[in-house]
Amino acid sequence: MAVHSRNEVLMCKVFPSSLGPVAMQWFDGLEKGSISSFQELTRAFGAQFGTCSRVPRPVDFLLFMVMREGETLKTCSDRYWEMFNEIDGDFEDVAIRTFMVGLPTENELRKSLTM
Repeated sequence: MAVHSRNEVLMCKVFPSSLGPVAMQWFDGLEKGSISSFQELTRAFGAQFGTCSRVPRPVDFLLFMVMREGETLKTCSDRYWEMFNEIDGDFEDVAIRTFMVGLPTENELRKSLTM
């Protein structure tokens, strides 16, 4: 990308591809014409997200997450992985196991994961 760093139009168009869901929601909410350069875009992004610092959560938070009554699998999964991203450390194996355990025993996905 360093080769194209002087092409502001290209940088502004590529910028959203590096964003997660929360930042993408912010980006989509920008008023048309409110940003006129890549420098303004990065400054606005920094003002919105640079000052927000999340405190990492311990892995214990994953251990108590379960699928709520009436909750869809998609919603549960989104909530689970959002929480996983707030955990400090490398716990992928624990995350996958606790996700499976949090599903109801009759859930088809849980059954297929335990086979």
